[in-house]
Amino acid sequence: MTVALMWEARAADGRGAELLAWAREQRLPRPPVRRETFRAPRDRVLVITWWDAEFDADLPELPDPDGGLVTRAVHRWRFEAVDRD
Repeated sequence: MTVALMWEARAADGRGAELLAWAREQRLPRPPVRRETFRAPRDRVLVITWWDAEFDADLPELPDPDGGLVTRAVHRWRFEAVDRD
């Protein structure tokens, strides 16, 4: 089964580049099958990691950045792949 973990945060005003750099520097205890990092307007950063694991498996996730770097709590979601092209 393929599980995708999504991590999304919004940077404090003017700190989008810093949040993006911080997210890209984070290393997990073990590497996922795939990892992608995105940015969006309003200084948002999204990281998606793909794992060959069961949905409820204990998987490493990106931590929360220091409080001053983000404007709100990090959002996290877990998805199970259902279709493949």
